Amino acid sequence: MTQTRTEILEQPEVLSRVISVNEEVARDCATSIRWSNVKFVLIAARGTSDHAATYAKYLWGAHNRLPVALAAPALHTMYKTPPNLEGALVVGISQSGASTDIVTVIQQAREQGAQTLALTNREESPLAHAAQFVLPLLAGEEKAVAATKTYTAQLACVALLSAILSNDTERLEQLKRIPDAVSQALKLEEKVKDCAERYRYMQSGVVLSRGFNLATASEIALKIKEMSYSHMQPYSTADFMHGPLASIDEGFPVIAVAPRGVLYQNLLESLAKVKERMAELLVISDGDEALALGRLGIRVPPVPEWLSPIVGIIPGQWFALYLALSRGYQPDAPRALNKVTLTV
Repeated sequence: MTQTRTEILEQPEVLSRVISVNEEVARDCATSIRWSNVKFVLIAARGTSDHAATYAKYLWGAHNRLPVALAAPALHTMYKTPPNLEGALVVGISQSGASTDIVTVIQQAREQGAQTLALTNREESPLAHAAQFVLPLLAGEEKAVAATKTYTAQLACVALLSAILSNDTERLEQLKRIPDAVSQALKLEEKVKDCAERYRYMQSGVVLSRGFNLATASEIALKIKEMSYSHMQPYSTADFMHGPLASIDEGFPVIAVAPRGVLYQNLLESLAKVKERMAELLVISDGDEALALGRLGIRVPPVPEWLSPIVGIIPGQWFALYLALSRGYQPDAPRALNKVTLTV
């Protein structure tokens, strides 16, 4: 068994822990956000953590009516021109909590009087010490280079704060049931393994979704790049129709994440156009119509749309793992990569 597989399988346990243990801290953070009259959110993150930030951008915008932007850390560390962060909640998301650029954003935000929050797996990290509030990922040591369990823990923290900030007890209960849905999604392992074998010789492709699951598309693309070295480009389906659609021809690999929800009909229309181009389309969905559009389909457990990224990433993790293994690669330690990447 690879270390990556072990950590993928740990996710239900990690999610249960991160949701239950962090509820009180999330309530304290939400209270501070309300009292300080936060007007907008700025999130600093890199790599996989940046995809959790993308989820936050959509979720906190849709459910909490907060404008959310992704930070440009170079403004803080290289150009030495940090933006005015008065009235902001500034969030740093990092598995290690050690990257200088992310820590610097939080430090400078706090110096300006902004509310600050860290999401990190290391509670004694520089990032955790720099922030006013910390939501620990509680994932245990993640030994594989490619992040899996820490990513879904980040998503859960984002979702937890959103539900508490909106005083929505129903959504909080929905979140508490998500570990069970992830357990069901993990049972797709053999199904996804068979799908990955079909794509064994894929050198490039695209991953499509929109809204909450643009984060999922981005993370699936990154996992495939990291573990199997194929160039996968993530797109919002809306952006994809503005030019990149022309790159699709017969047999071109396309992975689509299309859960039922507000964007479902829009996603169906986009995937129909991809199908017309005779792409090699793999669809991850809980909807019959979307699955019918794919040459291959992976049916995930149905969950509320706002939580679908936590479930939808599971087949993507399995796919990246088994694509790498089918090529004889070592997914636990991809070439040229380290577990902790330090940037300034």
